[in-house]
Amino acid sequence: MKRSFPWKRAALALIVSALVVAGCAKKQTVKSEGAPGAPGASSSPAPGVVSEAPVKETPSLPMETASKAPPSADPTMLAAKEAQAGVAVTEERVSQFDDVRFDFDKSEVREDGRKTCQVVAGYLKKNPGAKLLIEGHCDERGTSEYNMALGDRRAAAVMTYLVSLGVSKAALSTVSFGKERPLDPGHDEGAWAKNRRAHFVLK
Repeated sequence: MKRSFPWKRAALALIVSALVVAGCAKKQTVKSEGAPGAPGASSSPAPGVVSEAPVKETPSLPMETASKAPPSADPTMLAAKEAQAGVAVTEERVSQFDDVRFDFDKSEVREDGRKTCQVVAGYLKKNPGAKLLIEGHCDERGTSEYNMALGDRRAAAVMTYLVSLGVSKAALSTVSFGKERPLDPGHDEGAWAKNRRAHFVLK
């Protein structure tokens, strides 16, 4: 009997070791099966566990696709079209009278401007209740302060000539916008000639 004990102890130790090894392998298998993303893993989260689903962002347009979008209207082109129609880029009110044009850095009313003033004077005499605002404008060259003064002189020169034609001074008023309200947004002599002017606005 005493000789059989060591053999039984060895057999018992082997059995215990085998059980321990089998138990560890089972635990590892269960863990790997339950791991997120593992084959056979459940898509629903365990009770009490908050699952954060990936947020889908709206894909932005690639640069090349965005560049193919229809461009907005070019402000310069729009301003040029308005200038051709006789409307300043500052949404100036269209006048039924032509503008009086001036030479560079001058405020004297030219011969063509006098003819325009005669048409204006004829209208005001036939409509004694009408009021007329004379706007003085300049081209973009020179300082703002200088052009405001020059625009004032141009408007005053036109008013003086209208009064000499028999128009009541009480029906006339003047204002200078200097270079702030160009009729033509261009930067050449053609645009500047259009912007050196007196503009009439019936009130």
